[in-house]
Amino acid sequence: MLAVLCLLVVPLVKELPVGQSTRTGIVAWVLVGLALYWLYAGMGYRPLLLLQLLLFSAAAALLSAKLLLVAADVHSLAVLRHVARMMILLGAACAFANLAAMLLVLWRRTRPDVTPPGKPRD
Repeated sequence: MLAVLCLLVVPLVKELPVGQSTRTGIVAWVLVGLALYWLYAGMGYRPLLLLQLLLFSAAAALLSAKLLLVAADVHSLAVLRHVARMMILLGAACAFANLAAMLLVLWRRTRPDVTPPGKPRD
């Protein structure tokens, strides 16, 4: 799902005729949806998923607030976009850590059980 997001959604969002904050906000909302799906499906480590969801939701809220401020002719709060970007990067790090943990668990389950010679299996 992260690969689909990186390969399909991000290039499509880059082609939209909107500003940088709007593009980042759309990506943040898509990431909130992805985190909610992972949480609903029971995929990954739940506390890390909740942290990921919190970071993506906060970033989406900050970017939505920035868009509302721009609509009200307040253009001087670029710090909201920068903080939201940092939150998205931290949330993405949580998502990749979660993905790595899921792949590690999958790898351990598919690996054959190797016992030393002469020792009986349980």
